[in-house]
Amino acid sequence: MLHALPALLHLASPQLPVGGFSYSQGLEAAIDCGWVKDAGSAEAWIGAHFDAGMACWELPTLALMHRAALAADTRALRALNEDFIASRDTAELRAETQQMGWSLIALLAGWTRAAPVLQALAPAFGGLNGPRPVHPVSFPCAFAVAGAALDAPTDGLLSAYAFAWVENQVAAAIKAVPLGQAAGQGILLGAHERIATAVAQALQMPAEDRHTTTPQVSILSARHETQYSRLFRS
Repeated sequence: MLHALPALLHLASPQLPVGGFSYSQGLEAAIDCGWVKDAGSAEAWIGAHFDAGMACWELPTLALMHRAALAADTRALRALNEDFIASRDTAELRAETQQMGWSLIALLAGWTRAAPVLQALAPAFGGLNGPRPVHPVSFPCAFAVAGAALDAPTDGLLSAYAFAWVENQVAAAIKAVPLGQAAGQGILLGAHERIATAVAQALQMPAEDRHTTTPQVSILSARHETQYSRLFRS
């Protein structure tokens, strides 16, 4: 884990390397509607979004993707990737996961240690180390491939992914509500136990039990496409 930790933190960062900072996943639209207006409502929104989407869908799907990538099971990985993209039910959310996924794959193509994994998994997507692959690659799928290339433990991979998501939501709230840095840090501190619990559950969750129920996010994401003034791309 120690050798993989710096690389995981690098890849998971919402600031670099794949541009997660430019997306809010509906939070900016929630602010525009007045649903999120202070630290308390921001923490409630982020927590509810995490529980309804990240904890019971993204994290268990990422765990399955990582196991498939480690086993070079191209059929399973492609099916999971297609499932995840299908769950992104607005144009902005689909564009987000595909842009970040391809950006991460392009970054991995420059890592010598990632070459064997990319070569083994290339048939699932119609190429991974040249021009843009035939089949879109979602961000969690690309992150799973990165984890396999790093030989990272699944629990560490999920923890880094989940914390980066919460951190990015908090950063978006600090900019757009706006919130102070102390309020943002308070939300992050409060998320530690939630993340640890969600990771533990995701590692044990059967594939058929995965689900996501985020209709408010979907509605707000669709509204965001025509929002007059915005800082973020989703």
